Amino acid sequence: MAARELRAVFSRLRRTLREASGTSDLTPSQAAVLSRLINDGLSSASELAVAERVRPQSMAATLAALEQRGLIERRPDPEDGRRQLISLTGAGVELIADSRRAREEWLARAMEERYTEAERGTVLAALALLDRLNRR
Repeated sequence: MAARELRAVFSRLRRTLREASGTSDLTPSQAAVLSRLINDGLSSASELAVAERVRPQSMAATLAALEQRGLIERRPDPEDGRRQLISLTGAGVELIADSRRAREEWLARAMEERYTEAERGTVLAALALLDRLNRR
């Protein structure tokens, strides 16, 4: 029961944050690729497909949509001319930065308005406990 409720709460929060980010016109796959590229830098389509656990054909469609919007660019791999490396354009970097800033601002404001100081402390303590789920 707790696992189901936790998943549901996180799903609703993720949806709300996505709406606050101004990137709701991106698919979840597109947003994940942009986020991965801002964190990892250059990557190939096959590396992105493996990292996102999708078929190469699905990643190709995601990348085509992002490229059409001017958010990513491709260039030949200097070490292997058959491969293309994908990176964010300036517009892609700006979109991700603006999105992250909007989500953080919304979350900070919502927590300030809706929680007491003691409740914010409880949330931080719960986050520390939840973070242990990520450790192996």
